[in-house]
Amino acid sequence: MPDIRPALQQAWLTKGLIACVLWPVSLIYGAIVSLRKLLYRFGVFHTQQLPVPVIVVGNVFVGGVGKTPLVIALVKQLTARGLKVGVLSRGYGSSGEGSQSVTPQSSAIEVGDEPVLIARACQVPVCVGKNRFQAGLDLLAQNPNIQVIVCDDGMQHWSLANDLALCVFDERRLGNGWLLPAGPLRESWPLDRSGYSHVITLSTSNFELQNPQRVNEQELVLEKKQEQPKELEQPKAEFVVPRVLADFALQADGTTQSLLTFRGQKVQALAGIGKPQAFFDMLTAQGIALSATQALADHDDMRSIQFVPELGEVLCTEKDAVKLWNYQPTAWAVPLVTEIPQELLDLILLRIGPKLSSTHGHQIT
Repeated sequence: MPDIRPALQQAWLTKGLIACVLWPVSLIYGAIVSLRKLLYRFGVFHTQQLPVPVIVVGNVFVGGVGKTPLVIALVKQLTARGLKVGVLSRGYGSSGEGSQSVTPQSSAIEVGDEPVLIARACQVPVCVGKNRFQAGLDLLAQNPNIQVIVCDDGMQHWSLANDLALCVFDERRLGNGWLLPAGPLRESWPLDRSGYSHVITLSTSNFELQNPQRVNEQELVLEKKQEQPKELEQPKAEFVVPRVLADFALQADGTTQSLLTFRGQKVQALAGIGKPQAFFDMLTAQGIALSATQALADHDDMRSIQFVPELGEVLCTEKDAVKLWNYQPTAWAVPLVTEIPQELLDLILLRIGPKLSSTHGHQIT
């Protein structure tokens, strides 16, 4: 059966024929989302609060916008400040029920590829579960020293209260501005803030900033914008946190190699992420000529991947590698690197500070 997702994602950028055909269904979806929010607002459904601050890194645009590299960067920078951090995730594609702890050695098939990647990259406690609140309780029970929890995705998981939501966009911004399935939005924009304590809007690309001075004088290179309906009120990013390739690649056994050494060689690349072409373009921009590319569905299990040795070394993302290395340990993973601006980190610490201090008596430095 052909994968219709690329065609659907392209249709979400404009109000074309496919989007218009699906628009009546999006009205039903929107009504369900609104009803669900009302049920939380009037106490029919309950929002539960964990005893430590919770930071959600999420989005309203369905699919990959760069959340997980941002989570990794945030966890590392909070840890560098001396905080004990834990991570919650849904664990997309996980096979288990209830809550599961994730270690660097966990199977991506059992707990999801992104949680394993976070556990390996950050070396902090990670727990996955459909019920984020219960997963949070289990995470804290197993790791009582945790002072702050970062939730990978979950903006629409209103049963778990958050102290701060980082809403992430990329260059597609709102697409055609319609809700699923006629458009890419999980909920309407601007947000109904009743489900959120505080929201900061971030961009993993360089579209128009609400407060350009907050980028700490980063050199902005405007990306080519997708066609946008003029009547849309587009999101204004408060901070830009672009992703770049690391200057090295690594294999399953820990062997590393400078990315520059792949220049002039035969190289093939694959990506099973939200936007595979973005990874290929990043490699090409580094002067690496790709002899072949394989654009896979997000979270592809990598079991059926075939390579032609004559086409050269294999490059992939770290997210792909947590599965691909089970079958192709000599593939080279190229990490995506995100660095959070200092002013954004200070704002995050300011937001979670009161609850953090009152719960643990920890002074943020």
